[in-house]
Amino acid sequence: MTENEIGKIVERQRAFFRSGATLNVDYRIRALEKLRRCIRENEKEIARALYKDLGKSAFESYMCETGLVLDELGYMLRHARAFSREKRVQTPLAQFASRSFQKPSPYGVTLVMSPWNYPFLLTLDPLVDAIAAGNTVVLKPSAYSPYTGELIGKLVAECFPKKYVAVITGGRAENACLLRERFDFIFFTGSQSVGKEVMRKAAEHLTPVALELGGKSPCIVERSADLKLAARRIVFGKFLNCGQTCVAPDYICCDRGIKDALVSELKKELIRQYGRKPLENPGYGKIINEKHFDRICGLLDKNKVICGGESRRETLQIEPVIMDNVTYEDAVMKEEIFGPVLPVMTYDSLDKMLKEINEGPHPLALYIFTKNPSVAKKVTSLCSFGGGCVNDTVIHLATSHMGFGGFGESGMGAYHGRAGFDAFSHYKSIVDKKLWLDLPMRYQPYRESYEKLLHLFLK
Repeated sequence: MTENEIGKIVERQRAFFRSGATLNVDYRIRALEKLRRCIRENEKEIARALYKDLGKSAFESYMCETGLVLDELGYMLRHARAFSREKRVQTPLAQFASRSFQKPSPYGVTLVMSPWNYPFLLTLDPLVDAIAAGNTVVLKPSAYSPYTGELIGKLVAECFPKKYVAVITGGRAENACLLRERFDFIFFTGSQSVGKEVMRKAAEHLTPVALELGGKSPCIVERSADLKLAARRIVFGKFLNCGQTCVAPDYICCDRGIKDALVSELKKELIRQYGRKPLENPGYGKIINEKHFDRICGLLDKNKVICGGESRRETLQIEPVIMDNVTYEDAVMKEEIFGPVLPVMTYDSLDKMLKEINEGPHPLALYIFTKNPSVAKKVTSLCSFGGGCVNDTVIHLATSHMGFGGFGESGMGAYHGRAGFDAFSHYKSIVDKKLWLDLPMRYQPYRESYEKLLHLFLK
């Protein structure tokens, strides 16, 4: 799509937003209901597209993408009307008589740029929140997941006119054109490097942004942990979608005294969940493209691989890998892995290890496995991270009752449920002053007799 065509779509959406049509909550609800019906009718097509792009099974596609979008839709359909109401707040005595309230208002024309790893979920979830809040939306799916992107374009065209919701396909050229446009809000999910560019371009128009980025999310296993259950849940979270998950446990940091027992349980779990030949498992997916396949393979140190590691370039598959005796000097610890490679590090002092985590970039997620509540409290209090779990992995993002987002280098802003509605809304603070009383003390000329009243009201 050319820059001129993109510009016209943005202009039409701005005109449509200014018409006031999306301010009507019933209009928003009808739009969400139509989208939900369309998704339900096309579940099989969605699963096929995700299989073509990432090799996901139909079960995993519904569990991690389609089902979560439908859950967010259901939540917003139940709550959008309440979220859209004005909220009355207390009025200071000095402003008597008046009514003070906050009015949620949509930003206007918004841009949602989504990644390839969960291409349906991470495109449609922000769309749901944006529509619920009353915005128009330009969607830009990743070019790396073309089958899902094409299907999203088809579904959106069936549900909405382009002046309301439009899908722009393409690659870097289209991304650059979009970022030159003036939007009222930009929601971006992707890498830190691209997130910085999005923020730079948004700053030219002083456009607010939400950035959902990534990072090296640590998984701490303390000596009191239930190792069998910890291994099961770590393997699930790490190798889901072949490790191509922004909140996957990037690496394990465990007490030195339990490391061998933990590694033994991890090996058992890999066989239990994926079989002795994972590349033959129809439920195990693939790496998105050759570029990422080569990058992940380049992170492996064969001298430290103790489990897995077989790969097939023709199918872009890499077996789940466990690496032992890893240090911060290894290549696998220099960047976010975003693949099926699990490094295992050890610590002798929990306090020292937490200090090392805090000295690095703030991770998107953090996981702690322990039976000791005081340890869990200490770790979740002292460490800086976006979100996480105690005695589990990744599930904290699969709810509409908590906001999900990053912190520092892993992003800014949050969404899902109420947090998603708030992310796409501006709250106007308004005082409705009554006409039947007008306190004279604020007007010139100031009188000494009013000074005591002023100190009474403002203290």
